[in-house]
Amino acid sequence: MLKLSKRLQAIADYVSPGSRVADIGSDHALLPVYLIQSGRVPTAIAGELNPGPYEAARRQTADAGLTTKLQVRRGDGLSVLEPGEADTVTIAGMGGSLMSSILEEGYLAGKLNGVKELVLQPNVGEEFVRSWLLKRGWFLAEETILEEDDKIYEVLHAFKYEEDEAKKRNEGVYEASFLTLPTYKDKGAAILEKMGPHLLRAPQEVFFKKWKLELEKMSRIVTQMSQSDQAEQKKQQFRDEMNVIEEVLQCLQTGKPSSK
Repeated sequence: MLKLSKRLQAIADYVSPGSRVADIGSDHALLPVYLIQSGRVPTAIAGELNPGPYEAARRQTADAGLTTKLQVRRGDGLSVLEPGEADTVTIAGMGGSLMSSILEEGYLAGKLNGVKELVLQPNVGEEFVRSWLLKRGWFLAEETILEEDDKIYEVLHAFKYEEDEAKKRNEGVYEASFLTLPTYKDKGAAILEKMGPHLLRAPQEVFFKKWKLELEKMSRIVTQMSQSDQAEQKKQQFRDEMNVIEEVLQCLQTGKPSSK
């Protein structure tokens, strides 16, 4: 049986047992092969646009002897999927903006009809994905943050509910009163969307590491920007965003239980 990376294993662990999975942007089809080999799911679809990874996925499937259980399809995003074919969709390893665009195009084309579960791992721009989930009535049930090979990843786990039920559940998740922010109380919901409502409620060391690295990166950008009026406006936007993040981190660290 395949051994997955820490990142892919985190995705696999969220997939509901017994579900029919469609892995979009499947690359070498490692995730769906593992899910079938481990007995977690009975069947899967691997979708891949680029010819190299598509052929690699086909070879991986054939080498594993899974051609009757795992269909490898070539196409863009959710176009490889027919409505009702999958219970769970997994998408990993791309930017959050692109991922949300793929989800929206699939939604508008009816490709998500019948899908009950999404497991999503954006490399950057996680807030775009959370925003899309909120907009389209998906309940963000869980989030994981992890570090592997000097990269930090977040994995989001969402379920589909009726609109009223999803709204009620999400209102609870995005209720920000636990953040005691002296300056930015009015930004609570936006902060949760950007930084992760579940991650903020149970912050780990890797979470603090991620946002400290983000602050350093933003500081470098501000330093490197030109002196034009337009650049000055952009600099101020970065400074404002940095101030919010710094206050959130301070709030969380102040509220952390002592490790002594």
